[in-house]
Amino acid sequence: MRSWFRHIKQVRRRIIVEDALKYLHKCDREGRQSTIESVGEAIGVSSQRMADLCQRMQIQGVVEISDGNQIYITPTGKQLALQVIRAHRLWEKYLVDEARVPLADVHAMADRREHKRNFEAMSELDASMGYPTVDPHGDPIPTAEGVLVQTVTVPLTRWATGRLATIVHLEDEPVTIFAQIAAIGLRPGQQIKVIESTSERIVFTDHQEVHVLAPIVAANVFLAPADPTTVPISSLRLTSLEIGSSAQVCGLDNTLQGYTRRRLLDLGLTRGAQIAAEYRSFLGDPVAYRVRGSLIALRQDQAEHVLISMFKDQEQGHV
Repeated sequence: MRSWFRHIKQVRRRIIVEDALKYLHKCDREGRQSTIESVGEAIGVSSQRMADLCQRMQIQGVVEISDGNQIYITPTGKQLALQVIRAHRLWEKYLVDEARVPLADVHAMADRREHKRNFEAMSELDASMGYPTVDPHGDPIPTAEGVLVQTVTVPLTRWATGRLATIVHLEDEPVTIFAQIAAIGLRPGQQIKVIESTSERIVFTDHQEVHVLAPIVAANVFLAPADPTTVPISSLRLTSLEIGSSAQVCGLDNTLQGYTRRRLLDLGLTRGAQIAAEYRSFLGDPVAYRVRGSLIALRQDQAEHVLISMFKDQEQGHV
């Protein structure tokens, strides 16, 4: 019994250390200075306990402490932090794409799973999803070698009106603000155009709908210039295709990656293919589509990633 309690204590200590390293890695990347108190406050640990753990972490070589209070992550600490970050983002990707967990719920679930990891299990999870490069929030997934590729982004609040943009990242904290972002269906890879930007509100369109966000919420949506070679913003979603109608596939949106993307491409859903909605299942989902002479069934969450353009004689009903 004593050994079991000792094991539990060690596991809890390791979790706190890993959480601290994740926070220090983020501060280092953003150029922010950290103190023992600020780390403890960020991860919910008392200053005294954090001070004791920081002394242990310094002995382990993952942090350095200067002036008795300033704390810095070391190269060894960064590599450990990247392992935890990699596990967290792979689990988020799995939970959204494979387990179909709502985006608003995956962060907390991945937080619990990231500490139960080993190299082989993470490699298998990575391979099973087709080696995704970003998580569902648009954050880059570190490689097994600890390489993290960052993208330069601009918050929605600073984006010029009339300029086409691609959503690159959705900040998932604070949770209450992220819930508002998730509620209107924003996702990385989505193209948008800002219509109005003031100190009171940000108005933008994804062509399907016009959205309005308060600046405090819009500041958590990060953009990059839209790639002119990607599918245009005017494309519709396959889910909008009525039974008995046909359309042309423009491509797959950038939010769909890995195994699921390859599967849809293998089914013939490539640019230029003609697709027809044949019939809907008894429960309404999935829907049967005919593409390249074959009948395939797609769930709504899969069809949402297929972008189409209507033929001229059908466009009137989809304006």
